[in-house]
Amino acid sequence: MTKHRSQAELVRQSLKKRYRKEKRFRAYGMLAIAIALAALLTLFSDIVGKGYSGFMKTSLNLEVSLDPQVMYLDDATDKKQLRMADFVEPLVQALMKEIPGATEADRDAVRRLINPYASTDLQEALTANPQWLGTTREMSFLAHTDVDVYVKHAGDKAYSIKLSPQQREWVDQLQAKGVVDVSFNDVFFKGGDSRDPSRAGIWGAVVGSLLTMFVTLVLSFPIGVAAAIYLEEFAPQNKLTDFIEVNINNLAAVPSIIFGLLGLAVFINLFGMPRSVPVVGGLVLTLMTLPTIIISSRAAIKSVPPSIREAAAGIGASKMQVVLHHVLPLALPGMLTGSIIGMAQALGETAPLLLIGMVAFIVDVPDGFFDSATVLPVQVFLWAGSPELAFIERASAAIMVLLSFLIGMNALAIWLRKRLERRW
Repeated sequence: MTKHRSQAELVRQSLKKRYRKEKRFRAYGMLAIAIALAALLTLFSDIVGKGYSGFMKTSLNLEVSLDPQVMYLDDATDKKQLRMADFVEPLVQALMKEIPGATEADRDAVRRLINPYASTDLQEALTANPQWLGTTREMSFLAHTDVDVYVKHAGDKAYSIKLSPQQREWVDQLQAKGVVDVSFNDVFFKGGDSRDPSRAGIWGAVVGSLLTMFVTLVLSFPIGVAAAIYLEEFAPQNKLTDFIEVNINNLAAVPSIIFGLLGLAVFINLFGMPRSVPVVGGLVLTLMTLPTIIISSRAAIKSVPPSIREAAAGIGASKMQVVLHHVLPLALPGMLTGSIIGMAQALGETAPLLLIGMVAFIVDVPDGFFDSATVLPVQVFLWAGSPELAFIERASAAIMVLLSFLIGMNALAIWLRKRLERRW
């Protein structure tokens, strides 16, 4: 009886140890998850904290007198006169009227509060509306980048304020009067890159990304699906197909910069295709995305039960009919999911595109597949490496936009999988 009790006690002790180990294992797992969530929260907090101000712009609301004598302009329809006219002086005079106590000696300091491109905006407005010459118009212009930094980051030690104490006092007065206004930054979503941070936008990079992704999708999805169908349904099992399968799996793990070197050597140096265009970028990303699409498509084909093939063959369907009419429709949800994930990975790539010249400074929005362009990840790379601190918020805001695209694509993949998948 004593021996029986001792054995029971040993069993209870063993169970207690096992339960303690299980609790420790769960605690380690929860700790790992907590650390990962804390790191993710820190990352997103840093990005949002630096980037939310990039979605705001600082403007000057002025009543501009378009005096022909001040502008040295008699005819607003004469292109030669428009090129020679002075569009800075009307802006300086309009701003000086809003600053109490500003004198002629302060003219240069006042002029440095106005964005350097404001005169170009005024010229374009007068070119589009020549009847404005000789009138006074209430207009809005971007403030200088230094003013923008001061208004949005006056108390942030990470940003150096380049305005003089007198200019800061003027800006405070103008802000109290409503002349300096902070509003939604539509310029960020309408323009291309710029040397001036306040005018820098992501639309050119967004269009370049869309064109590049379109080329990638058009090439990688049909080629990847066709390769998966052949390898899984038609290819004989021999050394050649084994060699192809091993290399496809290896290519999925190759660093993306290697595909950039391949694109540089083949598409640009060998075939002489232009640098920094969406077509070449799409071809390079196609090479990088194909292994992912092939592997996911083969997994989707394997998930189709053999009974489907046997039933179709039993009623007289050919091998091609079995694949196209029965296997492919059932495997398509998995193929789409894998393709969307592969495209999301390609959208976030930077290294392969740097090697084919898509790191160039692109101001104009591309109109076609052979126009010079850049993409969102490369645009973030350029802004993050800029010496201008004002580009920090632009880079963080662009990261937020890029993350929105990536989260949206992954959410679409999850929705398609839940919507279209069939359980056997």
